[in-house]
Amino acid sequence: MKILLSFLLAFFLLAAANQEVFAQNKKLTIILLRHAEKDLSDAENPDPVLSPEGEARARRLVQTIRKYKPDAIYTSNYKRTRSTVTPLAEKIRYPYKLQMQIYDHRKLDDFAARLLASNKRRIVVVGHNTTTPALANLLTKQNKYKALDESEYDKIWIIEIKKGKAKDKITVY
Repeated sequence: MKILLSFLLAFFLLAAANQEVFAQNKKLTIILLRHAEKDLSDAENPDPVLSPEGEARARRLVQTIRKYKPDAIYTSNYKRTRSTVTPLAEKIRYPYKLQMQIYDHRKLDDFAARLLASNKRRIVVVGHNTTTPALANLLTKQNKYKALDESEYDKIWIIEIKKGKAKDKITVY
């Protein structure tokens, strides 16, 4: 009986150690972008919808990001961010539509830690002109990205993390 219990304990310890090694060696790709162009016709509106240009950009985004085969989508809780990835979420089927998850853009440190600990492998995050570069800095452990100008909507950060090391690049769409 003691031998059987020792064997089971050893098996579970090895399985747990293997899981940790796998988590450290997995490749995580995080795709960060700012929401598409917002409707500026009502300057007092704190939560505007996308402009026609923004809606067109959101549709184009599907072709740009679909090739990464995201298995998670995070967005801040604003109409413009949710609308930016709605076309992408509707096109990706993993037997069902990929659901958007809301994150708190005011707690980027916590969110970055959550992303890094995720069991997902390819994650899309939609944010804002200040939060997207700030999140890129947190994920890469560098301070090289500045807030985007209010008129910049076309940048995407691709951050690949493997064995705790981040490689990042910016692309335009």
